[in-house]
Amino acid sequence: MYHYLPEFKPHKEAITIRHVLLHVSGLVADNPLADYHQGPQEAWRRICHLEPLAPPGARFIYSDVGYIVLGRLVEQVSGQRLDEFFRKQVADPMGMKWTGFVPPASWREKIAPTEYLGRELLHGTVHDPRARALGGIAGHAGLFSTAGDLARFASMVLNDGLFDGRRILSVGAVRLMTHPHRVPGGLRGLGWDVDTRFSHNRGELFGPDTGFGHTGFTGTSMWIDRPSQMAVIFLSNRVHPHGKGQVNALRHQVATLAARSIAQAPLPEPGYRRRPLAPTPVLCGIDVLKRDSFRPLQGKKVGLVTNHTGRDSQGQSTIDLLHQAPGVKLQALFAPEHGLRGLQDRPVADGRDERTGLPVYSLYGKRRRPTEEQVRGLDALVYDIQDVGCRFYTYITTLGYILETAARYRLKVYVLDRPNPIGGLGVEGPILDKDRESFTGYHPLPVRHGMTVGELALLFNRERGIGADLEVIRMDNWYRDQFFDETGLEWVAPSPNMRTLTTALVYPGVGLLETTNISVGRGTDRPFEVLGAPWVNGASLARTLQDKSLPGVRFVPIRFTPTSSVFAGQTCHGIQIIVDDWNRFEPVRTGLAIACCLKKLHPNDWQSQKFSILLANHRAWQSLESGADEQQILAQTRSEMEEFLRIRAKYLLYPARRRRHLPAAMGGAQ
Repeated sequence: MYHYLPEFKPHKEAITIRHVLLHVSGLVADNPLADYHQGPQEAWRRICHLEPLAPPGARFIYSDVGYIVLGRLVEQVSGQRLDEFFRKQVADPMGMKWTGFVPPASWREKIAPTEYLGRELLHGTVHDPRARALGGIAGHAGLFSTAGDLARFASMVLNDGLFDGRRILSVGAVRLMTHPHRVPGGLRGLGWDVDTRFSHNRGELFGPDTGFGHTGFTGTSMWIDRPSQMAVIFLSNRVHPHGKGQVNALRHQVATLAARSIAQAPLPEPGYRRRPLAPTPVLCGIDVLKRDSFRPLQGKKVGLVTNHTGRDSQGQSTIDLLHQAPGVKLQALFAPEHGLRGLQDRPVADGRDERTGLPVYSLYGKRRRPTEEQVRGLDALVYDIQDVGCRFYTYITTLGYILETAARYRLKVYVLDRPNPIGGLGVEGPILDKDRESFTGYHPLPVRHGMTVGELALLFNRERGIGADLEVIRMDNWYRDQFFDETGLEWVAPSPNMRTLTTALVYPGVGLLETTNISVGRGTDRPFEVLGAPWVNGASLARTLQDKSLPGVRFVPIRFTPTSSVFAGQTCHGIQIIVDDWNRFEPVRTGLAIACCLKKLHPNDWQSQKFSILLANHRAWQSLESGADEQQILAQTRSEMEEFLRIRAKYLLYPARRRRHLPAAMGGAQ
C-alpha cells in the first residue's frame, strides 16, 4: 500500500490493498469529524497518521476510513480525480448517464432528499458528513445513481465484465472481487459482502455463498445472485426527514419475494463461469484429518513437510494443528523452496520455528531431501503444500523426494490433498523427456498435468517403482472441473510471485519463457501476466498474437520497468496477457505461441536455445527452432499425450460434476 501512498506508511507498512478491500486492515471505522474541519488536505494528513486498532487480518472492522484511502489510491495511480476516473472507466462506457459524484442541478428533480441538517434539507448533496467535507467525492460515499443504471452495472458483473459487447472489466477482475474470502466473522468479496452480519438484505432464498452485494446507510442495497442470474436493487430513503427510519426487514422481504418469483421457473444450465460456488467450502486433507480426530497419526512420531500454504479451511496452520493434536508427536518440520513462510527467493537455511520450537530443516539449501539423521526416530512423514498445477513448480519434486526418502527409511507417508487451483481437467503441453529429469522436472509429465498432489503421489509411487507406504488423505467436496475460486477456500500465494489465481493460470505458459532473456514480470505488480524486454516491439508482438485468435485471451502492448530479476531497472516493451474466458484459455498453447512469435519477430535478440530448459522436450524445441507454430508443435506430441492420459487415468481420485468441452490441445482429458 505504501508503495503507492508513501505518506500512509507510519506504523502501517503491513497493510495491503486486499486488507483494506476486505475491511481487515485494522483501520478505525470512522475518524472524528473534527479531523475534516480544516479541509481535505489536513483531513488526509490526519488519516495518514491514524494508528491501526488491530494487526492486518486480525479483525473485521467495516471501515469508511479504509475506503477513503482506496479512493485516494485510485487518484494517485490513475492521475485523475476519483469522479473523473469513474466516469471515464465505468459510467460513460456503460451509458450510466444518471450516475456520478456531485450531481448537477439538472438532476435535482430525480434525487430524493435525505434529512434536515439544522433547517436545511439535504437535497442533491451527499448525506455522509465526511464525504461532504471532502467536496462530495470520496471512496466511501457520495455516488448518486438510479435503479436503471445500477441494473446495467449488475448485468455487466453477471456477464463477467461485458456490457453490450464491450468489455468494462476483465473476467479475472470480476472473479477476484466477487470470490468469497474468509475474514473473521464470515465471508467478504473485495468490496462486496458475501456472508457476514451485514448480509440480511439477501433474503431467505438466495444462497449464502453464491452471491454478493452491499447496503447503503440511507436505505439502499443491491444483491447479485449468480445461479439465478438475478440482481435485486432496492433504493429507499430511510433517513427522510429526520434520520430515524429503518428498512432492514423490508430489504430482506423484498429480496425473498424476488427470489421466490423465479423459484418455480427453470433456470438455464449454468456454464463454467455461472456455476455456483461449492455449497460448503472444500475440505482439504488437513480438514478431513482434523474432522477425524487425527486418527491415522495417533501414537506416531511425525515429521511435517509444509509451508505457509499448509492450513485448514479456517486459516489455522497445519503445524499448529498437528503440534496441538492429542496423541500426535510432531517432532520436525521440513520446508520446501521459498522457506516455511514462502517469502524467500534464494536458498533457504535450516532454522527453528518460533511458535513451536521445532527444528526446521530446509529442502532447498544444502540438501533437497531429508537426511537419515533428520528422520531418525520418526514413524511418518506428512506432506501438506499447495501446488499450482504446473510440472516445473518445484513443490511436486519435493513430494517425489519425500516418497523416495520414506521408502528408503521405511517410513509411512501421508499426503494431505489439496485442490489443483487451475482445475483437474485441463492437461496440456509437451511431456518431459526422461533424460531431462531435474529439480524442475521430476517425472515425465506434461507442462499442465491436471492432477492434485495426492494423485501425483500415487502416480510417482507406482510408475517410478518407489514403493513407499503411502496414504492420501482425500479432500471432501472437490470436483475435477473446479478452479480454486469455486472452492470457498482463501487463496494464499504459494510463492512470492504467485500472488493471484490469475498468475497461477497463466504460469504454465509464461513460466516457460523465464529461463530466456525475457522479463516475465518479476519485480512488477503483475508477475507472469506481463512480459517483455528492452528490444521487444510490444505493438507488433501484441498484434501478431491477436491475429492467432488464441481462445479466451487478449494481448495489450505495454511498457514496464521491473525492479528485480531480468532487466531490473530497465524499461521493457512487451505485452500484458488478459484472460477473458477461463474455460477456453489454454496457457501452454499461449506460451508456445508467444515463443513462436518472439522467434519470428526477434530472431537475433531472443535466446531461443534457453527455452528448452523448462520445455524439456527435445522434439518440441526442435520444431520451434525449425519455424513450426504452436499448433504444429502440440500436434507432434499428441501420441505422447495420449499415453500419459492413459496412465494418468489410473490415479485420479475425484470425479467431475459435468463434462465440459475441452480444447483439443488438452486432449479432452477427464
